[in-house]
Amino acid sequence: MKLQREVLTPQMADYDRFFDHGNMNYQPYLMYFHQQNFRSKAVNSDRSGFRLSVGPDGERASAASYVPPGPVRLLSGSSTALGMGATGDEHTLASLLWRRYAPSGPWLNFAGRCYNSTQELLLFTLYRHLLPEIDEIVIFSGFNDLTVARLPEWQQGDHGAFWFCGEYYAAMDELRERNRKTTKVFGKRSERVPPRPIATFEDVRRDIDAVIESAAELTLRHLDTWRRLAGPETRISYVLQPMFPWMGKSRSPEEKLLFDEIDRISKLGTWEELYGDISKPEVARRFAEAIQAGCEKSDVRFYDLNPPAAALVDANDWIFVDRAHYTDKGHDVIARLLAETLELS
Repeated sequence: MKLQREVLTPQMADYDRFFDHGNMNYQPYLMYFHQQNFRSKAVNSDRSGFRLSVGPDGERASAASYVPPGPVRLLSGSSTALGMGATGDEHTLASLLWRRYAPSGPWLNFAGRCYNSTQELLLFTLYRHLLPEIDEIVIFSGFNDLTVARLPEWQQGDHGAFWFCGEYYAAMDELRERNRKTTKVFGKRSERVPPRPIATFEDVRRDIDAVIESAAELTLRHLDTWRRLAGPETRISYVLQPMFPWMGKSRSPEEKLLFDEIDRISKLGTWEELYGDISKPEVARRFAEAIQAGCEKSDVRFYDLNPPAAALVDANDWIFVDRAHYTDKGHDVIARLLAETLELS
């Protein structure tokens, strides 16, 4: 018997292959990025791993392939900004802005799956040299920063934790131990330090005040750097991504089938068990308030699209493939709302 995911969202099989950890594109500094030159019906990438965006005449562009003459516009963020869930590259937010709702300039997809604000900024820093003049940057993000801010204190460091950082620390501990076996200090081998455990969802920080404060502080630090790197002529907007639980939307029949199935087959636990504490609308509101206050100081525009997105849809509108990623209809609703709210042309 087929899963509802296979019946209702067959495109997700392409995303499974695109994000296969066995073919992960491990990157210096960034840690990881998408597969290079990936080809499928739903998602395609260039020689560096950027997803292609599609213009009004069907032209395809990305940072490491064809870049239209400047100025260009960038959509940054994590997997929701990347367009996970879309049935094709033409249905992502970047493509819909370029093709339909803000077509006066080309939009490039500058998002990375499982990225936090540090990696979003680093991606721009490392690949800025590929781009012409930039007149607009939209950072469509938020949830991942709250998620990784819950990881244990020993994983936070100076720049915050990141997805899969437990695997990184385990590998570094193994490297350190190998070096100890061959290195002597004043004739004695250095003392062995027990390896740190890879964190599980039982290890997350439960102090929501501290989680919000940490996530907001890091995000604002990085937004200030975005502003300094982009220059005063580039307009920058930070958009808190609409998510199913943050919007307070009732489930459509399709969403109910998909969400229930995801909770049932998940090996880690249900969404509520894993993310329930940061999925409350109150947490999104408080995070938004903290970000907005800091954005004003850095000349970055701020928008929380959860309330206006909730006002545009009703219970029967199927706009989510899971609680964070959109259907084609969801991408279209959010792209139109982005253009109207941010006054994009």
